Amino acid sequence: MIPRILAARLLERIQQYPIVTLLGPRQAGKTTLVRATFPDYTYVNLENPETRQFAVRDPKGFLKTYPCPLIIDEVQRVPELLSWIQVQVDSMQGNGHFILTGSNQPALGATVTQSLAGRTSLLYLLPLSLEELSTYGIQGDRDVWLVRGFLPRIYQQPVDAPQIYADYLATYVERDMRQLINLKDFSRFEVFLRLLAGRVGQILNLSTLAGDTGVSATTLSHWLSVLEASFIVFKVQPYFRNIGKRLVKSSKIYFYEPGLVASLLQIESPEQAARDPLLSGLFENMVVVELVKALMNRGLQHTVSFYRDSNGHEVDCVLERQRIPSCIEIKASQTFSTDFLRNLYYFKNLIPDTHDLWVIYGGTESFTGSDYRVVGFADTYKAVPGT
Repeated sequence: MIPRILAARLLERIQQYPIVTLLGPRQAGKTTLVRATFPDYTYVNLENPETRQFAVRDPKGFLKTYPCPLIIDEVQRVPELLSWIQVQVDSMQGNGHFILTGSNQPALGATVTQSLAGRTSLLYLLPLSLEELSTYGIQGDRDVWLVRGFLPRIYQQPVDAPQIYADYLATYVERDMRQLINLKDFSRFEVFLRLLAGRVGQILNLSTLAGDTGVSATTLSHWLSVLEASFIVFKVQPYFRNIGKRLVKSSKIYFYEPGLVASLLQIESPEQAARDPLLSGLFENMVVVELVKALMNRGLQHTVSFYRDSNGHEVDCVLERQRIPSCIEIKASQTFSTDFLRNLYYFKNLIPDTHDLWVIYGGTESFTGSDYRVVGFADTYKAVPGT
């Protein structure tokens, strides 16, 4: 098992709360992490149909059969069980009684916050990060990572990455979406997914996508919300401060798994990725996800946004901590150029209290300039304040 940075936060929170809830996309390694970190806990998986029916039919008997401390895997399969868990922990002393994992499907997120408010700590696990892979001794260049992606299974056995993501789409994404939004014809939904992949790192325009898919913008908005809740895609909102400029108000779209983006775009080799016209967006997606992973792995609550105004000035990522921004320019080029600094300085002039200026590029060398820092993409996590 490749060591996960989040393990330290899990150990910390289990001492502080009766319940720790670990959410994240399917196949991110949640089960492996919690079982390795807490080997003495009883374990039960609600994906098992018989076990799931037992939990639905007789929740009190279920909780007696599987004693605490207890790991309940894929708890979104029986969200009503959370109310019974609440009752049980309220009658118990101390912390660390339950660890729950789930794919954060829409009903689960609301149920956790309502039923377990004040009783659980929420943590999020995404697929492997470049930081974790590098620490473990696994290296690769820009284009390799864009195609191979970061699902743990790919690094546990010799497998073909494009096939893994094709299977991931069919086995998990399609199945979950059919259950959650009652899809009868997956083909239009898949067209929507592929169009989203082709717009990764770009401003999201559902009206345009509605015309391309033949599905109403209202329906696409619903589909998108389910994709977000299931950790397939996420939106980054524009940075806003009253600075007297006309700012873009729409969000940008990203995928949590870069390998899935490549698969949806039928990019099957590093050589193909290197010459693809969407390389810039693919690389930006990977870097932004690495920033999000660094935050989630450490339990940090920084705000992630981007800056763009009507005059075309843009900063790819703004990380705000305690209302103090740091800005990041992301460039797929493997050669650094001082031209990359132009928009960073523009932002700094608008927001003088900006703390740090960063360039993350497709190369490997890192260095510090007079008032900025440059890091190769493998060290993306270093741009996160507090890491």
